[in-house]
Amino acid sequence: MTSFFLDQHGCAKNQVDGELIIARLEEKGFARAGSPENADIIIINSCGFIESAKKESLDALMSARAAYPHAKIVLAGCLAERYADVFKTELPEADAIFGNGDIDAVGALADRVLAGERPVETPAQRGVCSGARRKLLGYPGSAYVKITEGCGNRCSFCAIPLIRGELRSRSEAEIIAEIEELLERNTAEINLIGQDIAAYGMDGTAAHDRRQWPSPPFPPVQAPVPETPYKSPLARLLSRISALTGNFWVRLLYIHPDHFPADIIPIIKNDARILPYFDIPFQSGADAVITAMNRTGSSAEYRSLAAAIRQELPQAVLRTTFLTGFPGETEADAAQTAAFLRDTAPDWSGCFSYSREEHTPAALMKRQVPRKTAAARARMLTELQEQITERRLAQYIGSEQTILIEELIAGDEGIAVGRCWFQAPEVDGTAVVRYELDDDAACAAVQPGLFVRARVMGSDGVNLDALFIAPR
Repeated sequence: MTSFFLDQHGCAKNQVDGELIIARLEEKGFARAGSPENADIIIINSCGFIESAKKESLDALMSARAAYPHAKIVLAGCLAERYADVFKTELPEADAIFGNGDIDAVGALADRVLAGERPVETPAQRGVCSGARRKLLGYPGSAYVKITEGCGNRCSFCAIPLIRGELRSRSEAEIIAEIEELLERNTAEINLIGQDIAAYGMDGTAAHDRRQWPSPPFPPVQAPVPETPYKSPLARLLSRISALTGNFWVRLLYIHPDHFPADIIPIIKNDARILPYFDIPFQSGADAVITAMNRTGSSAEYRSLAAAIRQELPQAVLRTTFLTGFPGETEADAAQTAAFLRDTAPDWSGCFSYSREEHTPAALMKRQVPRKTAAARARMLTELQEQITERRLAQYIGSEQTILIEELIAGDEGIAVGRCWFQAPEVDGTAVVRYELDDDAACAAVQPGLFVRARVMGSDGVNLDALFIAPR
């Protein structure tokens, strides 16, 4: 039996692609290897978003080529999609190049590789690649559901449209069917993802135009949420998800601040399973930089959005991203971003140095900021965010929280690692849950993929310590 090993890189969207690659090859009769040593095919599912991620993926390919000369090495994913023409001649270490436009074609590509060919394929991008994913790459109980592919926002620094194309959305029926299937498999957490899920259902329109959405103050809460002339496609989708039965979480990831769909707020208020967790990448707090990034908002509007969300949902958690060293960013701009971070006080944020990506408008801009300067500004924001996160986590000490268990830690003590509702997978902190090993009920309850109730006893940096109380 032909075996394959998947070396996974990149974001949550790329993880879904990796899960689809596994599914398609297993459907073909291939066996997934637990390690690369004896695999016939090693697939590097690469990231091509920024320079550091590209290097990581290429280093993985080179290492695999050196360590496993017997295997066929396939470079797949975003890096392969973006540079297929270059790699066709300049990356002989790869036995095949496979883009991410149509993952269903991976089986046919594998046959060609095994037959001795060196295919270089970037299948036409069609819809949103989806389908059954029996093997998930995250922790038990949690799954990502991709609702859009590509992006139409055209931020001047971003290469995503070059890699994943224009915005495409899945149908509500297809998304609901996938969620129902995951819930039947006892999935506890559904994370809706896309490059910008606020643009869901806006294919072929000016999805970046904020004027088509209602503005704060948000619509009043009613039950059920009424049909309105302006109801966004994302709100309609969430209404259908809210109609599903079961004990689960739904988390919304990546909402562009320029067109936040305010009509999702009443739905979140009415259904505690749809978490008031908002991942909104503000990127900068300086108007000059925001404009140069080809965004239509402003620092004042972004502050107002954060305040309006918290006014409507006092328990809301905000995560954001800041990009430092954007071309033309001055010390004054950097100071304005730091002030924005202090004033909005997001619970979590990621701070990254600008990566000059070819074929993006920002790559051609003058006044490129030195890398050391950009890195220093990112470190400053990171340190500031650590202080804010520590303060915001302190509010949970002494409270009882529902925690999704991810893994058990072997040892003489009962220790498990999980996440509270306000901690997204991979990017936020964790909750360490302690329980008694001689308590049979506790041992049965504290298992990966299950919810438990625990009391938060303290915090350590971005992580929490909690004491098991009972099953949820």
